[in-house]
Amino acid sequence: QVQLVESGGGLVQAGGSLSLSCAASGGIFSRYTSAWFRQAPGKEREFVAGVTFDGRTNSADSVKGRFTISRDNAKNTVSLQLNNLKPEDTAVYYCAAGRTGLWATSASSAYNYWGQGTQVTVSS
Repeated sequence: QVQLVESGGGLVQAGGSLSLSCAASGGIFSRYTSAWFRQAPGKEREFVAGVTFDGRTNSADSVKGRFTISRDNAKNTVSLQLNNLKPEDTAVYYCAAGRTGLWATSASSAYNYWGQGTQVTVSS
């Protein structure tokens, strides 16, 4: 079993930046793909970005060029740097982990482990 705990959310003005972190415990984290999803009020959960065990990344078109995912297997952490934030980025951000092979799929069903979420609010 892998336990995931997110941190780093908060309130920021449009154009600002935040850094989210996800700490993993209880499993061999380095073998898993890690990803960030988000869910805004009244909307479905959506994929933001993912990184495979060996560092291959994938991100949603809506965040390309603004958000960067990275991982540190030695520290069992995965991070998401959010730059040039927009009000539409407001959501609860969730960390997820799963065995997805050589591609960080955007399908939430591929991820077995989820954190509790951290709120990101972007004011206009």
